[in-house]
Amino acid sequence: MKELTLLEQIILTAIVALKEDAYGVSIRKRAEKLTGKRLMYGTLYNALDQLLRKDYVTRTQGTTSTVRGGRPRIYYSLSPEGEAALRASYNLQNSIWESIPDFLRD
Repeated sequence: MKELTLLEQIILTAIVALKEDAYGVSIRKRAEKLTGKRLMYGTLYNALDQLLRKDYVTRTQGTTSTVRGGRPRIYYSLSPEGEAALRASYNLQNSIWESIPDFLRD
């Protein structure tokens, strides 16, 4: 299993939080809210493509809405491999921070 970049962690946690509503715009908004930083669509979709290549996410195409118009949304969800990678990343981060308890108390 490959380690996740910080951006990949942010995107995967956004997908987990959004559940069935995880599509490009909503993922971007959630990531921006979490980090307080602007996330360009090119950066987001490049990272999503990378996560797809790693088999950490799956995507499904929604239906076209006559009210909304345009192209159908693409929805993302974690694969079992993505869930395992995100949990491993969480455990690694905890181990890192727990290794310096004096720093955390200050």
